[in-house]
Amino acid sequence: MRTHLMRGLMICLLTLGLSPLVSAAESSTRQYTPLEELQPSAAHRQVAREITRTMTRQHFADVTLNKALEKQTLENYLKQLDHSKSLLTAKQAKSILKNTSAIENALVKGDLDYPFALFVEVTQKQIQRLENNLNQLKNNLASFNFQQDQRFYADRREMDWPETTAELDTYWQQRMTHELLNLMAANKSTEEARDLLVRRYENQLNRIRQTNSDDIFQGFMNAFTTSVDPHTNYFSPRRSESFNIQMKLSLDGIGAMLQIENEFTKVVSLVPGGPADKQGELKPTDQILGVGQGNEEIENVIGWRLDEVVDLIRGPRGSIVRLEVQAADSTNHRIVEIESNAVQLEDQAASKKLIETTLNGETRRIGVIEIPTFYLDFEGQRTNKKDFRSTTRDVARLIDELEEEGIDGLVIDLRNNGGGALQEANSLVGLFISRGPTVQIRDSDGRVNILGDSGGTTHYSGPLAVVINRLSASASEIFAGAIQDYGRGLVVGEQSFGKGTVQTIMDLSYGQLKITRAKFYRVSGDSTQHRGIVPDILFPPLFDAKEIGESSSPNALPWDQVKAILPPRQSLIKSALAKLIASHEERTKKDPNFLFLTEQSDWLSRHEGSPGISLNREQRKLEQEKDEAEHLAMENRRRKGLGLPLLTKLDEEADKDSTNKKVTPVDTAILEEAGRILLDYSQIQTSQR
Repeated sequence: MRTHLMRGLMICLLTLGLSPLVSAAESSTRQYTPLEELQPSAAHRQVAREITRTMTRQHFADVTLNKALEKQTLENYLKQLDHSKSLLTAKQAKSILKNTSAIENALVKGDLDYPFALFVEVTQKQIQRLENNLNQLKNNLASFNFQQDQRFYADRREMDWPETTAELDTYWQQRMTHELLNLMAANKSTEEARDLLVRRYENQLNRIRQTNSDDIFQGFMNAFTTSVDPHTNYFSPRRSESFNIQMKLSLDGIGAMLQIENEFTKVVSLVPGGPADKQGELKPTDQILGVGQGNEEIENVIGWRLDEVVDLIRGPRGSIVRLEVQAADSTNHRIVEIESNAVQLEDQAASKKLIETTLNGETRRIGVIEIPTFYLDFEGQRTNKKDFRSTTRDVARLIDELEEEGIDGLVIDLRNNGGGALQEANSLVGLFISRGPTVQIRDSDGRVNILGDSGGTTHYSGPLAVVINRLSASASEIFAGAIQDYGRGLVVGEQSFGKGTVQTIMDLSYGQLKITRAKFYRVSGDSTQHRGIVPDILFPPLFDAKEIGESSSPNALPWDQVKAILPPRQSLIKSALAKLIASHEERTKKDPNFLFLTEQSDWLSRHEGSPGISLNREQRKLEQEKDEAEHLAMENRRRKGLGLPLLTKLDEEADKDSTNKKVTPVDTAILEEAGRILLDYSQIQTSQR
């Protein structure tokens, strides 16, 4: 059991337990079976029963197949089929949602006729809409009004299904107008934009016609599994074969984890040290609209399958791929150019730098160690290879080098670190404590396994701070939580991701099931699930917690507790916290870089849940220019505060550090202020001796 569990730990930590990637069905020139002729196979019926039994017997949660779960499954499936609530009226949706008995039959008996029939029913409506759109675009382009005083709302997740077909017609007319305006904003004529949009809809129709029975079955089963928790997913045999390949693809090409969300390819996360991470313009939650290699025309990829998008993105090493992207709310439409390359170990390895700051008129030096991921050369460790690479070994060496250079404190930067090898998070804690437990793992049977450090020595005993953000997950949360629970160092930054569940891969008679089997708990007994790690001192957030993080996932398992194995302690940090926060707040009122960080956070907060995007061409342009002017004004206020020359337009080139990685004003603000807080704490420590 323990070996099986640890295998799951590695999968969980490496992937953040992200939602399943869409199935990668074959794409070729062969003839495809018409949708209405697609039927569930005997293998589908068998594995539906297997998955239901496994979920109710082996999932970490106490899963009972009842009316509530069947209703949630049906709601999930319907949202999957009509994600933008643009195909069905409220009356039609309500009628469908009454059929929970058909869901029970599908899961318990393997009677899949209804899920298949429902897929065909809704998808045929989508085909009809796309064909109507094509007819209007080809034959009645003059019907589009680009001066109307209306706004388009791309995110319809919180909206109800429309009451009438006329409302659906209005949505599609607005959507096409919005898409034409987006294309026209890239210096396209109305006719050129129309031709591109026609190609987009034709691509979508082509992809729909490539659907096979496995696609329908996988979609339905994942509607069931994700009703229990978002990280439990079924993979068809084709999808199972490509699972590891997709993981490897994230380490080659542009270095980004992608998934299909609705009809868009969505950026889930960036591989630390990868080309996209270094380039700096692609962001998590961005949607990829088009892809072009080098100087070739950008090809629209809306409605494409994930494997086809990945194939188009991946070019020869050193080649330039151009991505047409937009933010999740359909704003910030732009072209991003990234050089394709492999992610080398060196790019993901821990690195160090020195920050100098002034305290009471004296220059102080803070060492910063950035850890992009928790890595380990498993093969080198297994064969007792001399000097095999690992996070802990590298960090220990970097600490020694920094201490030789003379530092007054150490900052561990775990921002954007999505996890990695669990044992490295465990052993890294051991560099900063003499011995003790670091994490608890509780399985679905209630058994708790405790991991810890028993070395008996402390590699670094000086002042310590850990910086986290919303993309710090899994192993990062284990490390930061242990440092916080031991009172060994300060944790600053944003609340972390909150991914505290463990998945394992189980073979089925047809395909595989990735199932949640355990949860992580801190030595304090608190789960890292859902809530993540809350810093001792919070910095202004730069990520929308409603879009990124475990708490943003529907049906995420809740936060809970187990028995504490480290008694609560009144550490010096807790008693000093009020004074540290007061000094921090007073200081950052005058720091140009931190004021810039605060303004960026405020701007993002104001634009969360934005009131749609204008369908008036001139108004849309004015709103974009206003946003650009606000960002330029923020940058110039920062530059004025630092005595730097003002800009007439935003400078595209950022400063770079010794590793050739871009360093933004936000990076500077966060790390410098973390260092100053640490120096404040060091003074309090000294005064208490």
